Amino acid sequence: MVFPMQYCSTRGGVHGWGFRDVLFSGYAPDGGMFMPESLPVLSADTLRGWRGLPYTKLVVEVASLFIPPQLIPREDLEVLVGEALSGFSVPEVVRIAQLKEGLSVLELFHGDTLAFKDLAMTCTVRFLDYFLRKDNHRATVVVGTSGDTGGSAIQSAKGLSGLDVVVVYPRGRITPVQEKHMITCLEDNIHVFAANGSSDDIDQPLRSLFADQELVKSHGLMSLNSVNWSRVMVQLAHFIYAYLELSGMEYAKADGHLPELEVVVPTGGAGNIAAGYIVKQMGLPLRLVAMVNSNDIVHRTVTTGDFSMATNVTQTLAPAIDIQDPYNMERVFWLLLGRDGASVKTMMEEFQQSHRHSLPENHRRLLSQILSTGTVNDEGILQTMRRCWEENQYVLCPHSAVAVWHHYHCPHSPGLNRCYIATASPAKFQAAVTRAGLTFDLPDAVLALDKLATRYQNLERSPDWCKDWEDRLREKIKSVSSVRRNKGTCYI
Repeated sequence: MVFPMQYCSTRGGVHGWGFRDVLFSGYAPDGGMFMPESLPVLSADTLRGWRGLPYTKLVVEVASLFIPPQLIPREDLEVLVGEALSGFSVPEVVRIAQLKEGLSVLELFHGDTLAFKDLAMTCTVRFLDYFLRKDNHRATVVVGTSGDTGGSAIQSAKGLSGLDVVVVYPRGRITPVQEKHMITCLEDNIHVFAANGSSDDIDQPLRSLFADQELVKSHGLMSLNSVNWSRVMVQLAHFIYAYLELSGMEYAKADGHLPELEVVVPTGGAGNIAAGYIVKQMGLPLRLVAMVNSNDIVHRTVTTGDFSMATNVTQTLAPAIDIQDPYNMERVFWLLLGRDGASVKTMMEEFQQSHRHSLPENHRRLLSQILSTGTVNDEGILQTMRRCWEENQYVLCPHSAVAVWHHYHCPHSPGLNRCYIATASPAKFQAAVTRAGLTFDLPDAVLALDKLATRYQNLERSPDWCKDWEDRLREKIKSVSSVRRNKGTCYI
């Protein structure tokens, strides 16, 4: 008898949850993050069978490993994923740009908000809406964003009858296009706050809100950040897609070992790199490289064991990864330490309280064996953007340039193919494009944003700003719920 996939917390206090429960959650009740209790294995035969599948069908195959058919029957899953990914600007949904000297760029930014977040967000919102409609319930989504997640959540969920979305973004620390994707949405179920602080500042009151289990239960509170397992789950697919297309596996002997593929990922909150490590644990032969900007906590952790936040978040040309709290590293640590929830709990609680933790050398060595890193400053970003244009007439966004810097400074290993993850369109980062001395024609949809009305509320800095922000957001959550209940709506 095959038992449905079950989920547990990385901190050991929660076990045996189903996909639906995890989908409608933020952090686990013990403060940890949800992960499958066991991971399916991707055999060489499975991978060969998937080669040539369109991206949308590959997402269905991956999702079906983690979502029992008793919850979402296969035919319904195919419809949901198909509808979620139908609005992308290229028919193949994602696209690989093959440039000079073996530079292969996986473009993940062809959705509505021109960022890779659209891939997982659209699917996750469809899953949510499926259950809410089925049960005639509502939920309230609370999202803190460093730039791209908020806009993607808003565009995916706007107008849906079963979801209210509360988004908080760091005012003055994102680009005009990122901001306009959020504040120009006037639908009744969208509520946007502009905070005078960093994305890491925003995470503090949000953690407090999700720790209040009475609030969570009475108002159907949930997260759409990559805290949500469904977001990470869907992101597994683009690592598998890259492998099937770029590894050269079709040239391997049927009875031989599959070749490795090196995947280089611009890294902030570490959701993407966590997805890469999960799929590596499932058997995909990957070498992973996490590239960061001047907010280099992941790089320091891997190279020296210094898992500590800097005093302040550094504003860079790649704002979506201006993050000093790479919260998805908790999932990486959990897998790395053999699913030892007690050790992860001790480590992460120390980090959350003191903003620092020193990784024991044996743990650091384990981490460095599965993850390489590098760090790039703003000048390195600009140089990479210029060189890629000069050699290929191809414009990178600054985040994608953080990854591609690796191509120009770290020589290829013989026989090892590489893939560079392009997380956003340069259209969202015109100031960086201009500073690099380049030009990029804006899509009509971006130009149209300037003509739209806006709506948002400010969260100002005060002596007790964290508590004040938490109170304001709590008040908004309760007022939204009150309005919906007066209309006879039930919450999950």
